Amino acid sequence: MTGTDPRTPLRVGLVGYGLAGSVFHAPLIAASEDLVLAAVTTGNPERAAEAGAAHPGVRVAARPEELWAPGAGELDLVVVASPNKTHVAVATAALEAGLPVVVDKPLAGTAAEARALAALAEERGLLLSVFQNRRWDNDFRTLRRLLDEGALGEVQRFESRFERWRPRPKGGWRESGAPEEIGGLLYDLGSHVVDQALVLFGPVASVYAESDVRRPGAEADDDTFLALTHANGVRSHLYVSATTAQLGPRFRVLGRSAGFVKYGLDPQEAALREGLRPGPGVVWGAEPEQLWGRIGAGESPLTGGGTPVESLPGDYPAYYASVAAAVRGAGENPVTAHEAAAALDVLEAARLSAREGRTVTL
Repeated sequence: MTGTDPRTPLRVGLVGYGLAGSVFHAPLIAASEDLVLAAVTTGNPERAAEAGAAHPGVRVAARPEELWAPGAGELDLVVVASPNKTHVAVATAALEAGLPVVVDKPLAGTAAEARALAALAEERGLLLSVFQNRRWDNDFRTLRRLLDEGALGEVQRFESRFERWRPRPKGGWRESGAPEEIGGLLYDLGSHVVDQALVLFGPVASVYAESDVRRPGAEADDDTFLALTHANGVRSHLYVSATTAQLGPRFRVLGRSAGFVKYGLDPQEAALREGLRPGPGVVWGAEPEQLWGRIGAGESPLTGGGTPVESLPGDYPAYYASVAAAVRGAGENPVTAHEAAAALDVLEAARLSAREGRTVTL
């Protein structure tokens, strides 16, 4: 490795320069003092030109294997941000080449594949981490703080919504109904809301789900609901949708002594899409007071009930800072493959539940 010296940034090879690669991973890698974007792979000439323009000096290759081919230049980390169906194959090849790997969610199409990747990484003594960036959303960080403080009392119900209004499909593999593409919202936004529920409330005992294809021309699920019963008794109701004409609260969390309601999405994705970047002197991930969540009991936050709770700033850069520390042996893996496999257990159960119209026990 070239970057084991903490004074030397780790050299990163990024596989894929679509939405995930260009909007999320490349900017966050480039903004990190611990990392440098050394190479990008894409078979699309327009995206190759975009990568070169956005990141001067980056090496652009057509295929992932060119990143670790002999004489290609030493890398310290590979980030897999290519289409879902390629995640397992590319991550396997990178690990077998002796490189630590970050994979965008979902890590794999099945929990068994995720656990096989985890076993390979452990056998090789390499980091395998999953980019579950929504753990660093402002609302989720704020909710975790409230729960750690016991501000709501014993939580009974957790409602989480990741809803959008996109009445016309965009097309592409994410909306494909082909099983090998691992498309649809259950595995896309569902990967986020399930991961968050597991982080907050632990293992799941049973899953019930309803999954529909609502929009004309759509092929994959675009309106899905999951009801999870956690082993500790908490019930999580999770909604992911592209067909929501009136958006609900991002979180509604009900405890024995109080509830917390938060509207609106974390601002970091919108900022990244607009070309803004985190860095020294930049106010990153903050939101105005009128968007803060509210805590209280017996009243609706929409009619002024409850007390505003200042949102902690969103902090996607913290994920890659943790990855860099873990690669150097100076910190823990921020999101393990085993955690991703547990989420995939839930997603697989949800798919089975929706198909057969029954509750699935894990």
